[in-house]
Amino acid sequence: MEVHYRGMTRDDIRAGMRLKDLAGWNQTARDWERFLEANPEGCFVAEASGRIVGTSASIVYERRLAWVGMVLVDPEFRRRGIGLRLLDIVLEFLDARHIPTVKLDATPEGRPIYERRGFVAEYAIERWSLERPTPPARPAEPLPALLPTILKMDCEVFGSDRSWLLSSVDRDAPEFTLAHEAGGHVVAYALGRHGSRADHLGPWMAATESVAEEILDNFLRRSARQTIFVDLVKAHPLAEKILRSRGFVFSRPLARMVRGPNTHPGCPELLSAVLGPEFG
Repeated sequence: MEVHYRGMTRDDIRAGMRLKDLAGWNQTARDWERFLEANPEGCFVAEASGRIVGTSASIVYERRLAWVGMVLVDPEFRRRGIGLRLLDIVLEFLDARHIPTVKLDATPEGRPIYERRGFVAEYAIERWSLERPTPPARPAEPLPALLPTILKMDCEVFGSDRSWLLSSVDRDAPEFTLAHEAGGHVVAYALGRHGSRADHLGPWMAATESVAEEILDNFLRRSARQTIFVDLVKAHPLAEKILRSRGFVFSRPLARMVRGPNTHPGCPELLSAVLGPEFG
């Protein structure tokens, strides 16, 4: 069966959502739009028998770092090299534009494939989830005055400026943009998204246990969903303890991986949780 590869368009989002649902992932159509808005030429699909059977996408941050996500293949078409070809296409696209570093978050099943393409593990991430009775969400005032400070801090923590992306996340869910001030300075922050299956907290940055707890509890009060996802940085000394104390349970492991020189690693030791596997 012949497989045809081409660039992804907005008309393909519905098909991408079908593949995402088959995989049980949490992304929304808005997340696909973010990829297409940020890097329209760096998103791809595979077609077979008149339908889309695979996807891959990328975002470039400041031309110093690219992120690869949404590598999906229809279960009926797996083990035919489609996912590997989609990965190669997006890497060829990024290499042609001289992006020195590429990162992604890999499942245990996908990690050997990425290692064969030159990726190495940077640090471990774990998906944790909370199931609870549907709570009444409390109204909250957004923090527009603090958002520029949050974006500046995130640039230092993540290792590259992704203000456009986080501003988009804030516009869609301003109630989840949180910050803690001490001595007139922002010392902790978080954002969140409404996913198709759960509300998702991340990035979540706080250096002390009490502030990290405050951020998490505030997020939980503002969410009206039964299910909450958090992708914690495994090496963080506090995140797992705090999540366990709120009833979260381990869901699945991930590995943050890097290809090329990791010259802008940021400060992952300060992160309790990342934005998410699709965006970094």
